[in-house]
Amino acid sequence: MEVSFSKEIESLRLGAGQTFHGEGILAITKALLQSGVAYVGGYQGAPVSHLLDVMVQAKGYMDELGVHVEACSNEASAAAMLGASIHYPLRGAVTWKSIVGTNVAADALSNLSSPGVRGGALIVVGEDYGEGASVIQERTHAFALKSTMLLLDPRPELGHMVNMVEHAFRLSEASNMPAIMELRIRTCHVRGQFECKDNQRPAVSTRALMTDPASFNYDKLAHPPVTFAHEKRKVEERLPAARQYIVENHLNELHDGQHADLGIVVQGGLYNTLVRALQQFGAADAFGASDIPLLVLNVVVPLVPEQIAAFAQDKRAVLVVEEGSPEYIEQEIATALRRRDIQTPLHGKDMLNPTGEYTAEAMAGGISAFLSKYLPGAAVDSANTWLQGNRERRAAVTQLLDKPLPVRPPGFCIGCPERPVFSALKLAQQDVGPVHIAADIGCHAFGTFAPFSFGHSILGYGMSLASRAGVSPMMARRTLSIMGDGGFWHNGLLTGVQSALFNGDDAVLLIFKNGYTSATGTQDILSTPSDAAKEEAADKRVSVVHTNQSIENTLQGMGVTWLRTVDTYNVAEMRKTLNEALTTSAGGLKVIIGEGECQLERQRRIKPWIASLLKKGKRVVRVKYGVDEDVCNGDHACIRLSGCPTLTIKDNPDPLKVDPVAVVIDGCVGCGLCGANAHAATLCPSFYRAEIIQNPQWHERLLHSLRSAFVRMVQPA
Repeated sequence: MEVSFSKEIESLRLGAGQTFHGEGILAITKALLQSGVAYVGGYQGAPVSHLLDVMVQAKGYMDELGVHVEACSNEASAAAMLGASIHYPLRGAVTWKSIVGTNVAADALSNLSSPGVRGGALIVVGEDYGEGASVIQERTHAFALKSTMLLLDPRPELGHMVNMVEHAFRLSEASNMPAIMELRIRTCHVRGQFECKDNQRPAVSTRALMTDPASFNYDKLAHPPVTFAHEKRKVEERLPAARQYIVENHLNELHDGQHADLGIVVQGGLYNTLVRALQQFGAADAFGASDIPLLVLNVVVPLVPEQIAAFAQDKRAVLVVEEGSPEYIEQEIATALRRRDIQTPLHGKDMLNPTGEYTAEAMAGGISAFLSKYLPGAAVDSANTWLQGNRERRAAVTQLLDKPLPVRPPGFCIGCPERPVFSALKLAQQDVGPVHIAADIGCHAFGTFAPFSFGHSILGYGMSLASRAGVSPMMARRTLSIMGDGGFWHNGLLTGVQSALFNGDDAVLLIFKNGYTSATGTQDILSTPSDAAKEEAADKRVSVVHTNQSIENTLQGMGVTWLRTVDTYNVAEMRKTLNEALTTSAGGLKVIIGEGECQLERQRRIKPWIASLLKKGKRVVRVKYGVDEDVCNGDHACIRLSGCPTLTIKDNPDPLKVDPVAVVIDGCVGCGLCGANAHAATLCPSFYRAEIIQNPQWHERLLHSLRSAFVRMVQPA
């Protein structure tokens, strides 16, 4: 079975008088329904994947409400959905991961922001910035500024976040501006509770259809000459309307403090961390009350200059806590103050770290500098002692280990069908020589880590084939591009395959066909096998489901003639196919499809099935691989070629041998990679394959007893 969100779906049904308990991103999902959203779309990605995952699985309930839910092929198609709100009183919401998703959606968003919206339009962005990020270190802030979009950064408390979703729709409608709500990783996963409201059925929905389209209005198109009027309208009408709504509804929060001559301006999403940092100085309590006045910006675009000026007026100094660089908020505040001739000293990046995530410790360093200058005292010394203690504890751990803590890079899941392909690629390069490899976003990006270390560039999801276009003509040996089936449907089909075919490029494309967009949470895609095919594969205990040929058919329909589909776990065959693709005299685009189902999804499906068989007392066979300690010579080429977490080393049981031996530890899923590598690379014959039989039949018990008796007989006394 796949990941089930049945409990989360039930929480979406909660109504007035009931209390929601859960994490932030699910609270946002519930808030959309309470706000009367009419349509929801998006492209999954941490940390906001659950929003769309839950709504897709709750299709039955969404149909009851009349809410249309669509899993989009990429962020651009999601953003284009918001075009429904240009003419019609439809509230729409879409979601995606961070700045990389916003970049993909940029064209549609720019053309949406120019004419503006009638119905509220909300984009929920998982702001994947800082220590836990898996993407480039940029922020959505710049995009909101350049396209004149609303940008909300709510304080991480569930009730407040839910209210801000409702206000986001109203603010969007009041100003005719699309709204972005950025949610940091910690905000998405913060847990809490709030008092629910009843879900609102949209006035216009899939259950209450419109009879006629809107009248044609050229002014609603992002097309000259009306675009020049749109720009004026942004400045003269929309921004003033947005600022008026922000002030009248108190969306930005003012917290008074006893040190009224100082102030801190902070992004709403950083409020919890700021309070934690202030506690180290004795300047805040556990309930969020601060001794220093705070202006919490739950809406960071647009700022309200009058609000900023009123807060900074007559203060000895103001500190701006803004995560990331450039310091957009700090620069805008400085401009607002100087235009009003307010000379209050303004600090920010001169005291705080210019880049990186603002953890409590990172903030404390800047706050220490600020308070040391304007409010010196014992509290600063106490906080500095806390900071020094943290540094000393880290140093003590390092000293204890006699070296820095070892890095723990992410890697493939145990039994991942993509690992054997990289093993084959390692072997193929021994045959044909080093190859320029254009990598891509997805699980296969783990191939950039040891022991493979493959990939010269990653320029966007599904962009690998396009990114080698400037390299191929300059390289004596063919280049190789790698993408997943998720990346193929997301962007690779058009930006890569279509372009390569049109230009007659002589290149090799390797597509991992694991059946899902695995890196974003294993959501189904166009090439996902049917449930019946998955069940058949589980029954046969195989990891490859050769049923859905949509990728192959699409490539052939576009004109690809050199096409091979290979079982990813067959290392020898994959090595042979790679060699052929890189050396064949055939020109044009050559495509290899490595097919093997995502092992994580396969295990989720077969484990409950096997458990049910065992419960019924039925025979179950599990394959496990091991290493013969007497044969292993301690070379460890198998580990360097595999990188599987269950293949490691242990002390050699032979006292006359120094080198440790390889061992397969618990957790092995029996994918067979270690044995396939040993065969394909002609390694030592130390690997063995064993079948563990549970609930064996009578003749198997008899045969086992006879074998055991024979072994005991031939063993020395």
